Amino acid sequence: MNATVEKALGFWGLDGADWQLIAARENQVFRVEGRTGPVALRLHRVNYRSDDELRSELQWMAAVAAGGLHVPEPVRATDGSFLHVIDGVQVDVLGWLTGRPVGTTATPLDVADRTGLFHAIGREMARLHQVSDAWTLPPDFTRCRWDRDGLVGDAPVWGRFWDNPALSQDDRALFTRLRAQADDVLANQSAGLDHGLIHADLVRENLMIDGARIQLIDFDDGGYGYRQFDIATTLLKNMQEPDYVDLRTALIDGYLSVRPIDLTTLDLFLVLRAATYVGWIITRMDEDGAADRCARYAALTRQLAQDYLA
Repeated sequence: MNATVEKALGFWGLDGADWQLIAARENQVFRVEGRTGPVALRLHRVNYRSDDELRSELQWMAAVAAGGLHVPEPVRATDGSFLHVIDGVQVDVLGWLTGRPVGTTATPLDVADRTGLFHAIGREMARLHQVSDAWTLPPDFTRCRWDRDGLVGDAPVWGRFWDNPALSQDDRALFTRLRAQADDVLANQSAGLDHGLIHADLVRENLMIDGARIQLIDFDDGGYGYRQFDIATTLLKNMQEPDYVDLRTALIDGYLSVRPIDLTTLDLFLVLRAATYVGWIITRMDEDGAADRCARYAALTRQLAQDYLA
């Protein structure tokens, strides 16, 4: 891996720069000390996204940054391209953002002005949707689709949650009922729902605070989808907070301060967002702690599905 990093530095004119690994989740992210300041070098998870998908992601991020949002801005290599494949690994470079994440999933939220923060997050999410709608997409733009097929079709973006082999018979039956009900609702209402480019992963780790500034990072899972799904993603990861109702209200109020949205089916998207994690974990069950995570995902989806179907 060291050799791949060193080769990548050469493509971006960063030969000899100091670097260190700072994150190893879906991608490996390195902080590189460039001549004009730090940048983030990303080595992408193999076979997760195609080259065209990643180029589209980087073009979108550049457009969002140009639209005034605070996101990591893609840095062009010396040949003018955003992406290179080195030793079979997709590599790109992003501008460095200062600040800190809002928090960590499953850890109590530790911020002073909680509702103020969520109002700001809602506002920035709406601005993302607004700027994305105003952008003219390149003709070869390609990203995943968090639409009816991408959530409850035969091959969802994150896997067939109702077929997770770790599920009990009762959960499998419940999740199959949920899928059928969701498919019926989306078949009848999808055309009228707010749809467009969404981040799809605005969880605490992907929201950075720098003073009063909210910064959005990690567009790996961004693509076409229902705007309520974006809202549901942020809300889902904060449902255990004691003031969740206030946080939910603040997030929605912040969003509505920028653009309107019909939230009639938000509860459906909350349970579908929970269900996606039950599908996501299927291909990761050999990782440390995966069995416990799978059980937690299934328990939350069970609770929300029972409430929704009732």
